[in-house]
Amino acid sequence: MNLVIKICLGAALTLAALAPLAHADDFELSHNQRIACSRSLSAGKLSTATCGSYTYIFNTKTSEYFRCAVNLALTHDKKEVINVQVDGGCVKKPRIFDTDSHYSFDATETEAPNTNSFFGPGGYAIWASDTTSQKVRGCITVSSGLGSDISKCLDMTFK
Repeated sequence: MNLVIKICLGAALTLAALAPLAHADDFELSHNQRIACSRSLSAGKLSTATCGSYTYIFNTKTSEYFRCAVNLALTHDKKEVINVQVDGGCVKKPRIFDTDSHYSFDATETEAPNTNSFFGPGGYAIWASDTTSQKVRGCITVSSGLGSDISKCLDMTFK
């Protein structure tokens, strides 16, 4: 039994030593998730509720990021749930900075089109900073309304 414990301990120490080498990039989850839900009535007294949520996953080494979304649709009548559907996934977005370093970030999206959003849903802002130097970049992406997104970034100046 002593031999088994020594082998397991040796394997654990080896994996602990190799883990930093295998994990060259670190990923951070946005702390600014939102959820939005709506309801509608369908024919035959059916009710459908749809909810959607998003978050961003950020590579703290390369400044590449992914926008992830999940959507749920629930249809029911007065007695039972008839249908539940869920879909979603993550879409890779371009780098914010050209060089590798160690970055921090946050993200937010526009509100639903019936509130204060000029461009409707789909617009978002990403803020990223280099944690090794005084370097911050703000990026805004909005829908042009013509089928493409417009994205611009600006390096902040410090006065």
